Amino acid sequence: MQSIQRINVQKRLSDVAVYNGVAYLAGQVPEDPTLDMTGQTEQVLAIIDKLLESVGSHKSRILMAQVFIANMAEFADMNKAWDAWVAEGNAPPRATIEARLANPNYKVEIVVTAAV
Repeated sequence: MQSIQRINVQKRLSDVAVYNGVAYLAGQVPEDPTLDMTGQTEQVLAIIDKLLESVGSHKSRILMAQVFIANMAEFADMNKAWDAWVAEGNAPPRATIEARLANPNYKVEIVVTAAV
């Protein structure tokens, strides 16, 4: 049986779990919730980059992304940051959902699964 590797383990959750060559990231939120949608999305994507790097993966290896946004009216602003970030020729399957997020100041939360 293969072991499960967990990164940044806390009482409630881990930032990443790796099993059988796949990295499963927890929902990532911005460090500065006072930023606008584009700024928050850029921060979240930078966090995802670091987490993927920590397990030997990369944004070009993302298998699936789920984007939760607090207000669908800001969809274009989120996509501005996403489009500048996504690996050319490697845009993953993605779902974008409007949802009430844990902190009312969060505008975006992103979950990704990636090959290691």
